[in-house]
Amino acid sequence: MTRAWRAAALLVAAMIAAPAAPANGAGLTVSPEARQALDTLYRGDVPGSIAIAQKIQSREPESPVGYLLESEALWWVRYCNAVEIKYGMVEAWKRSREPDDERLLRLADKAIEVAESHLARQESAEMHFYKGMGWVLKVRVDGVRGDYRLAARAAVNGRSEMIRALELDPDLADATAMLGLYNYYVDTLSPIVKLLRFFMGIPGGNKETGVKQMETGMTRGVVLNVDIRFILARALRQYDQKYAEALGIAEPLVARYPQNPNFLLLLGNLNAELGRNPKASEYFHTVLNLPAGSACAAHCRDLANSFIATLH
Repeated sequence: MTRAWRAAALLVAAMIAAPAAPANGAGLTVSPEARQALDTLYRGDVPGSIAIAQKIQSREPESPVGYLLESEALWWVRYCNAVEIKYGMVEAWKRSREPDDERLLRLADKAIEVAESHLARQESAEMHFYKGMGWVLKVRVDGVRGDYRLAARAAVNGRSEMIRALELDPDLADATAMLGLYNYYVDTLSPIVKLLRFFMGIPGGNKETGVKQMETGMTRGVVLNVDIRFILARALRQYDQKYAEALGIAEPLVARYPQNPNFLLLLGNLNAELGRNPKASEYFHTVLNLPAGSACAAHCRDLANSFIATLH
């Protein structure tokens, strides 16, 4: 991989994570049905979440919400399939092209298209946020496919939409969270890659600012509070080796969604890094005892077994 490609790859690594969806808050609205779709997804019921999202699409075809919700559900499956254990960390390391990638990208394009149609009639922070989330979905898919240049361009477009959303509504915490994600990872790049980033036209970031912005999203975001906890805990583990801090951030995820295998694997991973093998084993065995029925659940059980073998 060339240095320029490596710059793009590192830039989008952060966005290969649990996806985001529209929420209510300052300038944003969400229906009880949309919230149900998200909770259903985080509990591990992808088909149930997709069914709700598609009902929203049928009822509100000119809203980006349903398309973003369905793409979010599909992303959890895509993310789970990409997760492997390397360097002692469970993370989406695998790069591949999968049949459902095109479906995800079409949903992202549809959300962007619908948001643009609203913006052409009347500008709003809400629609800039939704459009930005469409670009974020494209970042994630292009990233796990290894299309780093496409992912980098999508990341810059998503950043622009979040900036404009915050210009219109400075209290939109979910947009702040996404800018924090960008700022953290761009500033994490090595000096030589930062130089290449400049020549690629990728705006710079600030790591400390990024952490604060993600913390804002974690505490004040309406939907991204879940996603950003997952992302920030993984980032602190992977790039800063702040395992105890990452553990404190991640623990509420399992408290709220105790049957989400990805959250359980992260908690087990962090406890193992801290030398708390009995606690790590407890989380991994919880994964083993989750109900069967999906390819993701089976894959997570394999990962849990692999982790358990390293604790002895």
